[in-house]
Amino acid sequence: MPEGGYGWVVVASCSMIMFFAVGGFYSWGVIQAQLAAESIAPNSTLAFIGSLGVSFIAFGAIFMGRLIRWIGARNAGFLSCLLMGGGQILSSASSKNVGGLFVTNGIIVGLGTSMSFMLCSTLPSQYFRQKRGLANGAVYGAAGIGGAVLSVAQNALIRRVGVAWTFRIIGASVIALTFPACCFLKDRLRRSTATIEWSLFLDPRFVMLALGSAIGTFPLLVPPFFLPLYTNSLGEAASVGSVLLAVFNVSSALGRVSFGALCDVCGPITSLSLALILSALSLLAIWPVSSSLAPLIIFAILNGFGNGGFFSTIPSVVAHMYGPIRVTTVFSMVLTGWAAGYLLGAPVAGWLLDAYGGSGAGIVAYRPAMYYAGSLSVGSTGFILGVRVLTTKTNLFTFA
Repeated sequence: MPEGGYGWVVVASCSMIMFFAVGGFYSWGVIQAQLAAESIAPNSTLAFIGSLGVSFIAFGAIFMGRLIRWIGARNAGFLSCLLMGGGQILSSASSKNVGGLFVTNGIIVGLGTSMSFMLCSTLPSQYFRQKRGLANGAVYGAAGIGGAVLSVAQNALIRRVGVAWTFRIIGASVIALTFPACCFLKDRLRRSTATIEWSLFLDPRFVMLALGSAIGTFPLLVPPFFLPLYTNSLGEAASVGSVLLAVFNVSSALGRVSFGALCDVCGPITSLSLALILSALSLLAIWPVSSSLAPLIIFAILNGFGNGGFFSTIPSVVAHMYGPIRVTTVFSMVLTGWAAGYLLGAPVAGWLLDAYGGSGAGIVAYRPAMYYAGSLSVGSTGFILGVRVLTTKTNLFTFA
């Protein structure tokens, strides 16, 4: 399989799309904090809107894999970006209506995000083998940069033009900047049909990978969704919360690229395990004692780094274990298992926060949500380490 060449053009195009697709839901915390300040809905409900959009990545994985194969990468890119941009613009008419936001930002943007994520997570693997981790890391790194830029931009726009016009401007930007990138998308290999390979459920490595990654998705969105609120509870201005979320996303971008490159050095399963360990330690050891801005910044950097590593290593893990031809099928099956974590991970944290007095009760009210997220990260790590043991068998120091 030739390395590089047109593959780097595909990586650049996918990076622009992921800038808005994943960056969009990683910056939802800024919108959520503003809507909560306007008493539009409780924190748990607002978190559920963001989680619903993200959950379509999992719910629609197999269907989107089939659709992408049917209409081709380029057409899938145009359709997904139209849904993302159009959904944001429609959200402007629902900025005071929670039900409307569930439809526009939850379902319409969610469908576009689902197709974009599936497309950009699998297409670069068709062009790379030795540098597959770096290519995937670059694509997911752009997603982290997108979350950082959009966090700051949305906060500034909200202050100047309000939530409704913020939705309109972001939506127009999605269409204007991603459509040119879609022109350069091209399949190199004939994709396998995304379906269910029932025989994989007899493979203990696949079962542990599916369970471990599914559990790992529950805590992923807790920090980005709640960091702005937590910053407000510390008595800081809203602008500080958006900057802190930007720091989280920049660190996430660095983690995506770094762990992606690490996949090519020590193996993708090892890299994924290290990313999960870092996330678990930051959630359990640093965030609960972050009673001032300094330790909170450290938490945002470390958790963002590990958080980003989770996303960028999963496609490489699947390709390493099952090959580039089967990556669409296997990856879509793994993604489907993420549905519960994406849909309920952040809302459960919101319910725990509300149950212990809400954001107005001070930072102590956040601790049950922190321990909930951290404990699930530990559980996820155990399963992924199990995958590595089954893969390497007696040679624990081999590339895996």
